[in-house]
Amino acid sequence: MNTAGTENAAATNASGALRTGAQALIDALIEEEVDYVFGYPGGAAMPLFDAILDSQLEFILCRHEQGGTHMADGYARTTGRAGVVLVTSGPGATNTITGILTAQMDSVPLVVICGQQTTWSLGTDAFQEADIFGMTMPTVKHSYLVKDQNDIPSILREAFHIAQSGRPGVVVIDMPKDVAVGDLTRDSRPVDLPGFEVPKLPDATTIAEAARLLEAAERPVLMAGHGVVIAHAHDELLALAEKLNVPVTTTLLGKGSFDEHHDLSLGMLGMHGTAYANFAVKECDLIFAIGSRWDDRVVGKIEQFCPTAKKLHIDVDPAEIGKVIKPDVAIVADAKAALADLVAEVKPKVRSPWLDKIDGWKKAYPLHWEPSPEGRVRAQEVLDAFSKKTEGKAIVTTDVGQHQMWAAQFCRSAKGAGWISSGGAGTMGFGFPSAIGAQFAAPDAIVAVVCGDGGFQMTLCELATAAIHKLPVKIILLDNQYLGMVRQWQSLFFDNRLSGVDLHGNPDFCKLADAYGVHSISIERSDQVDAALDEALAYNEGPCLLHFHIEKTDNVFPMVPAGGGLSDMIMSEEDLK
Repeated sequence: MNTAGTENAAATNASGALRTGAQALIDALIEEEVDYVFGYPGGAAMPLFDAILDSQLEFILCRHEQGGTHMADGYARTTGRAGVVLVTSGPGATNTITGILTAQMDSVPLVVICGQQTTWSLGTDAFQEADIFGMTMPTVKHSYLVKDQNDIPSILREAFHIAQSGRPGVVVIDMPKDVAVGDLTRDSRPVDLPGFEVPKLPDATTIAEAARLLEAAERPVLMAGHGVVIAHAHDELLALAEKLNVPVTTTLLGKGSFDEHHDLSLGMLGMHGTAYANFAVKECDLIFAIGSRWDDRVVGKIEQFCPTAKKLHIDVDPAEIGKVIKPDVAIVADAKAALADLVAEVKPKVRSPWLDKIDGWKKAYPLHWEPSPEGRVRAQEVLDAFSKKTEGKAIVTTDVGQHQMWAAQFCRSAKGAGWISSGGAGTMGFGFPSAIGAQFAAPDAIVAVVCGDGGFQMTLCELATAAIHKLPVKIILLDNQYLGMVRQWQSLFFDNRLSGVDLHGNPDFCKLADAYGVHSISIERSDQVDAALDEALAYNEGPCLLHFHIEKTDNVFPMVPAGGGLSDMIMSEEDLK
């Protein structure tokens, strides 16, 4: 043990003995008001797991490190606070990379702590050594390789500040084993973040310029992204929309920022957005992106996206300004602060003919589904029924694929409702563990995950985690025995040459659930849907798996083909004939 240096109160524990690096890390997590830590133990992280045992922190043992990282992600999106992950070195750390990428692309605050080989072993290919610092460099907001245990308290304070401030993101802390067991011998260095700045208040001149353009527009559209949700700017967005009488569309991750039951709501836009949202964006003379990065699934072919419309952009991250779309006015600021200033600046506007035109599109091109003539279950009817039964107030997480897009269309979110989905990375396996994290964060809320049979099988081992903790997560499993979205693309654009998409050989999911002690219901006919949903919503003794055997070859419409513009939108199978 290194005992050099000056001992002081900051380096000791309650009994007056020197604190180890591991103890200092746990103390720092408690100071950050962390309650849950998600992860999986191993050799290089054993000092950290030993220290957590005597603390007030609750450790949630996942069944795979990817699942644990997605749990922390769901927790973070629900609370707005950083989720915390603790894993061992080598494969334990590398198993978190998919979850790290998922969170970073969607601006989710995580602090991922990885055990590591001893400092003197680094670079020698020691057992379970992996350069997690280097591997994750392109997928994090910041990272640390801790070399001095005395710096642990300041590193943790910096990590949480970086993860949670400005545009949230992921911070990785790589903790060598000898640093974790070493004694603290001096005060931690001061927090020092040169070059790290959180955007200041909105510029008044720019706010005024944006306000004048909004007032002058005859066919404006507000496009709310994930930044509105992150900034908790729901009330300010509603106030601006109602004061100007302007319609609001949302990105996939912007769902929940604006009540989709509101008359001014256009629902989601983009590749699988509503027809009327896409029509409105196509014909608008001004589009205002608020906390959205102009994702390619929204914009499509850039040169065809609103070519004559004025473009306004609010983003807390200056790197997003002009990256995809060059705005006429850019406001670099927190969305809540900028919207509040705009609400105060703009003059009220009366209802315009533009809204009447949009109402006409809503009536002519509604989202709809037709009952199966044979009485089979359609995914759309399941999600439509669930949304109505919960009035859009449930926390809904999704996996990735057709079911994700149907959920985005038919699970209409109330203002402030939880909507958790993997947008940027499109990570299969995300849905179920993220729902577990969300349920830990909101134990009294209705939490449901919408997943397909493909993605569910990637992380279904987390049934054990949900069952052990008796979490009342509703698992809406839409089983069509296909990788549905890939099959849809192969069917529509590759002459129906199906390759690698048939999931024949799926398990009996209800028997699998039973093996974990999880309540389950099998639904094969349309007339069983309502009763099954009612039973699941009433069941709160633990997780409930709803296994819906759905139509195998239904497709998601509307659809804008990849690389196409909004003018290329396909409304139905008939458009392809």
